[in-house]
Parts: sequence; C-alpha cells; structure tokens
Amino acid sequence: MIKPATNSIQRKSKPLVFFEYIALVISLSVIALRTTITEGLSAQSTNLPFNLSNTTCSLAISGLLILSFLIWFVWNFCSRQFLYRPTAIEFGLLLFTIAAVIAGINAPDKRAAITDFACMLAPILMAVMLVQILDSHAKIKLILVVIAALGVVSAYQAADQLFTSNKIMIEQYEQNPQSMLTPLGIQAGTLNHFLFEHRIYSRGNRAFFTTRNSAGSFFLLSAFAAIALLIEKIKTKKSQRSAFSLIAHAIVAAFILFGLAITKSKGAIAGLFLTAIIFVALLRFGNWIKTHKKLIATVCVLAFVAVASAVVFYGVTHDKLPGGNSMLVRWQYWTASAKMFADHPFAGVGPANFANFYSHYKPAAALETISDPHNFPLTILTQYGPLGLLAFLGMLLVPLYKSLAVSSDTIAPKTDSKKLFAISIAATILALLLIRPILIPVAATGEIAVMVYIVFVLYVTPVVIFTLAVWLLTAKQKLSSAPLSNVTSSALFCAALAVLIHNLIDFAIFEPAVYTAFWAVIACIIAINYQQNPRPAFALKTKTVSKVFAFATAAIITFAYFNYAFIPVTKTANKINLARHAASKNQFQKAHELLNAAANDDDLSTGALSLNSKIYLKRYRDMKTKQTGLLLSSRDCSLEAINRNPASFKNYQRLTEIYILLADSAKTKKEKAD
Repeated sequence: MIKPATNSIQRKSKPLVFFEYIALVISLSVIALRTTITEGLSAQSTNLPFNLSNTTCSLAISGLLILSFLIWFVWNFCSRQFLYRPTAIEFGLLLFTIAAVIAGINAPDKRAAITDFACMLAPILMAVMLVQILDSHAKIKLILVVIAALGVVSAYQAADQLFTSNKIMIEQYEQNPQSMLTPLGIQAGTLNHFLFEHRIYSRGNRAFFTTRNSAGSFFLLSAFAAIALLIEKIKTKKSQRSAFSLIAHAIVAAFILFGLAITKSKGAIAGLFLTAIIFVALLRFGNWIKTHKKLIATVCVLAFVAVASAVVFYGVTHDKLPGGNSMLVRWQYWTASAKMFADHPFAGVGPANFANFYSHYKPAAALETISDPHNFPLTILTQYGPLGLLAFLGMLLVPLYKSLAVSSDTIAPKTDSKKLFAISIAATILALLLIRPILIPVAATGEIAVMVYIVFVLYVTPVVIFTLAVWLLTAKQKLSSAPLSNVTSSALFCAALAVLIHNLIDFAIFEPAVYTAFWAVIACIIAINYQQNPRPAFALKTKTVSKVFAFATAAIITFAYFNYAFIPVTKTANKINLARHAASKNQFQKAHELLNAAANDDDLSTGALSLNSKIYLKRYRDMKTKQTGLLLSSRDCSLEAINRNPASFKNYQRLTEIYILLADSAKTKKEKAD
C-alpha cells in the first residue's frame, strides 16, 4: 500500500515557509562558496598572523549558518504550533557542546578553542535545519544536483592544475621564490620552506582545496550524489526520460570520478572501492541487510576492533605501519596522540590545541610539527575528550544506522519545483559571481588584458562550468516527477561512509568545504528516511513565557558569537594586516602601534604579540648598531604571548633566542668596558 508522505509545509505559516526557502538558498550558497575557495583549516591557525583573514572568512560563514538556524528556530517556536522533525543528532549535539565547553575552559589557547567549536557547530546546526526544510523529493534532489555540479567544477579545476597551472606555478616560484613565501609567512631555509617546496613540486591536483586528500573526500560525496541521480534517472519510466538525459548524467558522474582519480588520493580511492562494494550489496540485498542490521552492525564493530588491534600490534612490534612513508609518519602522529591523550584523558587538550601540544610528544625522528593526527576519531578524542568523541560519533553513526530501515513506497508531496529550482540555482550563481571576488581578491596588474583574463579564469569559468553541470543534470526532466528510491538513500549512506573510512587516515573531513557538504548529505539521508517512512513531526503549542525565553536565548547566543568570536578576530586580523603592510615599508613604529592595539582588541589571541616580537627581533638582527631595547620589547611581547598560551613552543623558542642575544650583548658590553 502506498502511503502519503507527511507534508508539514501545509501546517506552517507562509512567512515561515518563505524564510525556509531563503535558508535553503543560503545553505546551497555556503556549500558552493566553500567548495570554490581555499578556506582551509582556519580554526587551527587562529594565532598565525598570515591566516587570520582566512579565519575571519570561516567565522563569517559559520555565523551566517548559525544565525539562519536561530532565526528559523525562534520563528518556528513562536508560531501557532511548533513543528519539529527529530534528527537523531540532538542528544549527541548537546553532549558535544558540553564536551567543547569543558575542553575549552581547560585549553591553553582559548581563542583557537572558541573558533574551532564555532566552525564545527555551524554545519551541524545547518543539517538540523535542513532536515526540517527538505520536506519534498524535489528539495533533496536540488541539494544533490548542486553537490554533483560542484564536483564537476572541482574536477575541472583539478584537471587544469594537472595540465597547466601547476607547471606555471613552479615556473613563477623558480623565478621569484620570495613572492610566494612572503605572503605565507614562510622563511627561506626552514622546515616550512622545505614542506612548501615539496607540495609545489609534487604537483598535487587538489582543485580548490588545501590538499588532494580533501579534494578526494569531496569527490566521494559528489560522485555518489551524481551516481544516485544517474541510477534514479535510469529507474524512471521511459516516457519520463530521454537518451540525452541519461548520457548527460553519465558524463557528469564520469567526470567527477576522473577528478577523484587525478587527485591520486589513495585513501579516497580506497574508500570509494570499499563503499562501492557496500553500495552494490545494498542494491542487491538491501532488504535483507536492513532486516538484520543489528547483527551486521555488531559484526562490523567487532571487525573494526579486530583490525584496529592488528594495526596497533603491528605498529608497536615494528614501530611503523605497512604502506610506505605516508603510513610511517601517520604511526608517528598516532603514537604521539596516544601519549597526549594519556596525559589529558578527561577533557583533551582543547579544541584546535593539538598543534600546541604535538611538539611535546612527537618522536625525535619525526620531521613535521602537525596540527592534526590524520585520524578523525583521534582528532576529536585528543581535543574534545572521550565525551566529545562519543557525542561526535553518535551524531554521525546514529542517523546512518537509522537510515537502514525497510522503506515503504510514498507519494511525494507536491511543490513548485521549477520555481524553487530556478531561484535557488540563480541565487547560488549570484553568490559565486558576487561574493567569491570579495573572498579571493586579485591585485591589480595595471594591464587590462591580463586583468580580464584573470577575472575570466578565476571568477567566470567556475560559474560557467557549474551552470553547465546543472543543466546536464536537469535538462528535459522534472525534479518532482519521480520520488526518490532506496538507490539515493543507499548512495548517500555510502558517500558518508566513504568519507569516514578515508578520514581514518586523514583530516580532510574537517576542511570547511568537505565538512559542510558532508553534513548536508547527512541531512539528506535523514530527510529521505522521513519521506520513505512517513511519521508525524513533533508538534507543540508553546506558551508566551517559552517564546520569550527562546527569543532571549537566541539573542544572547547571537550577541556572544559576534562579541566573543567574530568581532575580536576580525578587528585583530585587520590591524595585523595593516601592520604587516607597514612593516614591509619599514614603517616600524606604525606597525608596532597597530600590533599593540590588535593585542588589546583580543586578549585571548597571541597572533599580534608573536608577530610584534618577531618584528622587534628582526629589527635587532638587521641593525649594524645593536639596540638592546628592541630585544627587551621583543622579550616582553613573547612573555605576554606565553602568558596567554603557555603550551605553544614557538614563543618559548623565540624567547630562548632573545635571552641568548641579551646574554651575548651583555658579554660584549662587559668586554668593551674591560
């Protein structure tokens, strides 16, 4: 018997429904923007002066998602009837928040902790909100179309790097190395310089992401989205499909898989093969697997424990893992992380504080000082503690487990899919055209022809590719004409699982673009489960006192976010950038004044203090007539930085240099006096 899908949209007020359309567009635009800019793990570099602008961007986008969720929640809560679909994320989110607060209080670098939690929280809240909004098959397909189209854009960018831009970048670097090193704050001859050259000459095809593994994780999400759309198209009636649409869908899926292949991300490719087997099994034996999911889940957990135990035993026995140098260094990361957790077993070292502590535990043979253990459970465990890991895994695995339910056929609720689709895609395109140039500006060259070329390649081409991919996925079809089948839920289940498997040996899941798209996929999985197994939403008639409390709570959260997370970092980043510009012109007095003001604007950050100390020290080294006062000023800045973050070894390292120079200066003066 076919059951009608529960359509809560009919019981919502028109203004709320209209805002939900806006929230959906915002979510799509955020995913598109994050996928086409190199945002990076900015939360882990809050106190690196040259990455503060990146952090500001992350906090601005995260603030937009958090604000959208708060407006939606308060609006819905204050309506005549509060309607809410439980997502299986809520309890885990509550525990994760508690763990983050406890870990943040104990963290030495509280600015990094606040930033990291804000960036971790925002996409989860977006997912909770999307579950409420995705109340039709057309809306879910819209999300999948956008993610698949962005996969095509990323594949094009990776292909361009493979055939053209990597070679050009190497030539530019060899002609003028400092032009690339200075903006990144990298000193020639250092380990960071060596790692930068390794990254340049390895010719990694990473699209818009920071690493090829991050690109690989996103390609996993977009590939399964495209494959789901392709198989759904194949399953539709002949009267509702055409040879063109089938070929177009196949081209999109093939191009995304090509993008994944040229990244040469071994972890992502391995994750694809493993989950492809699971995908085929779900398509062939789906009902049997879902009926026996408890037994299968138990076997999988036991198998995971057995494999993990074997890996640990091999690592302890041989002091390395099989798989070449990449696995050798990962064993170094993991053993150091284990020691770190042993010393901080209850709350971890604090969100985004791993880098501060890693140098205390890394093996003597390890060259790199990393910011992440390259294993997502270890990342959460070492920084948020056991409670944080339990909560995070719960938010991920419980919805995935619940999605493995035997589904019934449903009648899709009718929506104006053409209008929704047109507006959503148009708004996403406008965001790419208007906001990307602000987030990734290009310095004027003075030559109009060159600027036109740069603008076309950097800003216009991705939009053209995105539009073309969307057209290929939607031409000659109606988004609402066919309900989603088990194929889509199985494909998205495998997409999420593939990313989790890949990130057992990497940190790509925490890159903002991957992380945001990943939670959008989780939201689609939960929403599809609601479509296939209709059940009424939680309904509550709220009292006036409750409405006032909800509004006040949302206002307090908004105020706290902007005043304690966004504004301090933004003000500091602006002044640090001005200071760096002034220092480059030898306007040192202005630079020091700006950095002092920046340090006062954010009393949790050490970025301005560290840079100030560095400039004082450099001035002392560059001067023929040494001025001890510069060393003393550098010392004072380093001491204050250590006071704010006592775990970071870099400030101690600079302070050691300063004391050695002070001792040499005193010795020289004494020799002259004698």
